[in-house]
Amino acid sequence: MNAHFSPKFNKTINIIHPGEFFATGDDVLISTVLGSCISVTLYDSRRSIGGMNHFMLPKPGDNATAGMTAGKYGIHAMELLINAMYKQGSSKKDFTAKVFGGGSVLPASRGKGKSIPAHNIDFVFTFLETENIPVYRSDVGGTRGRKIFFDPRTSKVLLKRIAGNSLSIITEKEEEYLEHLHKVQDKWGKYFIFYSNVSGSAKNS
Repeated sequence: MNAHFSPKFNKTINIIHPGEFFATGDDVLISTVLGSCISVTLYDSRRSIGGMNHFMLPKPGDNATAGMTAGKYGIHAMELLINAMYKQGSSKKDFTAKVFGGGSVLPASRGKGKSIPAHNIDFVFTFLETENIPVYRSDVGGTRGRKIFFDPRTSKVLLKRIAGNSLSIITEKEEEYLEHLHKVQDKWGKYFIFYSNVSGSAKNS
């Protein structure tokens, strides 16, 4: 995450990237850019606390270790954000959510079969329903990217749709992120299986 002061908004903007999350009650903005990825905002109106994450895939493959690039997977990203809200003094019974992203910006997303964006969208709504966190607003799917600004003290979101050259840049970055993620998973997955066989217990690794 990086932060900079914006004269336009007269606030500090905290920019999160894939795998990152941030929760606060401060008078700042949280921003990110989304293609096929998903961002969830959580808000506690009783305490004026909010947070947002950014994840790439619903869950890691069978060979991945739990701590490896955890925040880039929805199953971990949601728990990390919820815990960050707890640390700010919030309670899950007071959460409301907004969901953004899941655009079909990658070529593979537009073919036959269920795409990465579709899996991401299905996962996040199922997770929130299971956790009894109501979704107050969502803007998902389509073929464009999104840039969002979230105010953690009011839950207001400014959304800009992205197309053209800017979308090409998002697509290129997402492809690089996904390629890296798969390489890391393959590398450590193989090591993890080997280590488990030697030690006799994967949990001890």
